[in-house]
Amino acid sequence: MATAAEAAELELLCTQYADIKQAVDDFAALMEANAFENAMPPPPLVKENIMLALADEFTGNKKQSPVVQLNTNTNDEAIMAAPAKPFWRYLAAASIILLVGSTALNFYFYSNYKDSNEKYVALLQERNTLQANNDVYRTNFSIIEDTNVQKIDLKTVKPDQNNLASVFWNKKTNDVYIMSASLAPLPADKQYELWAIIDGTPVNAGALGNCGKEALCKMLNVSKTPQVFAITVEEKGNVKATPNLPGMVVAGEVKI
Repeated sequence: MATAAEAAELELLCTQYADIKQAVDDFAALMEANAFENAMPPPPLVKENIMLALADEFTGNKKQSPVVQLNTNTNDEAIMAAPAKPFWRYLAAASIILLVGSTALNFYFYSNYKDSNEKYVALLQERNTLQANNDVYRTNFSIIEDTNVQKIDLKTVKPDQNNLASVFWNKKTNDVYIMSASLAPLPADKQYELWAIIDGTPVNAGALGNCGKEALCKMLNVSKTPQVFAITVEEKGNVKATPNLPGMVVAGEVKI
């Protein structure tokens, strides 16, 4: 009764959770036991007529077997005559055909299941990725839309470059976030660092690291109200307390 997607999801859950797999196995065993418990045996004379037909086949006796009347539980009458032809040959041929057909169908259904399962897993991963991105966007939006947050646009300080970035400073908590919208790539031994100029003194607000251009990255808090935010190019792993002023690429004034 399950859809292909539901069946694929159940198979995936069985591989992840032992309790679910055990429950499925227990249910399958219960169905099998119920089938055996409610099985209806054929009338006894059916077996006798089959054995008689087989005896005639192997002894070379091709005469017509007598007609036998069967009495079923429903009091209906049935007539069974032993076949005059070697039906066991047809039975063997039919068994082979059924085996080949069953194998082909099993392969067909397994291929379809595998393809559907792979598509389901891919869609599940895509959904999880989209959900994670959506959560990030919601968090960023809540930070930016906070009435205590001021956006400071950092513009390029060198006319031959087109670097841009934005700082989001929370005046109430002094939290600092940055979005490096357009900063030129740096060599492997260089890094960008954010500075807050407070009462004329530069305070290191942290390295940008792997902060993406569209990502809102948390930086170090500032202790007081800054007058300017700026980004400089520093040596990788820089621990200096003062910025490389010739390496300044963008700067922006905080408007109080």
